[in-house]
Amino acid sequence: MKKRVLFVASTGGHLKELMQLESMFSNYDYHLITEKTKSNIALKDKYQKKIDFLVFGTKDHKLSYPFKFFYNCLKSIYLYFKIHPDYIVTTGVHTAGPICCLGKIFGTRIIYIETFANINTKTVTGNLLYPIADKFIVQWESLKELYPNAEYGGWIF
Repeated sequence: MKKRVLFVASTGGHLKELMQLESMFSNYDYHLITEKTKSNIALKDKYQKKIDFLVFGTKDHKLSYPFKFFYNCLKSIYLYFKIHPDYIVTTGVHTAGPICCLGKIFGTRIIYIETFANINTKTVTGNLLYPIADKFIVQWESLKELYPNAEYGGWIF
C-alpha cells in the first residue's frame, strides 16, 4: 500500500518550487493543495480529484485576509481528515501552516522545504514549522546557521 502524501503550497513561487517534485507524485497516494487563482486553475484539469484549492488571500488586504485565513483553516481541517496523510510535504507559506500544525497533532510526519528565495533570513512559515517539522530542508547552506538542525538539500530547481 502506498503512503498517503499531501503536497501543500501557496500559489506563485512556493507552488512552482513544490511542482519541481511532481515526478515523485506517482510514487505515492498523493494529493495536492494550493490556492485557487487564474494562473493555476488549469491544474484541476491535470490532477482532477487529486487537487483541492483554498481561497487566495494576501496579508496586503488587511480587511479581508483574516476572514479568508479563517475560512482556509476550517477547510484545511476538513481536507486533512478527508485525506488523512501519512506525510505532508510543503514549501510554505500561510496555506501550509495550519494543516501542518494539525497534522503534527495527529501524528503526520512533516517535511518542510524552506524557499529558494531566502538566502540569509528565516521565513515566517519556516520559523513556525522548524520546531515541529520531522525533516526541515534548506536550499542554501547559509541557512544552516539559522536552522542548525536543518538538512541541506540543494536547489530543487
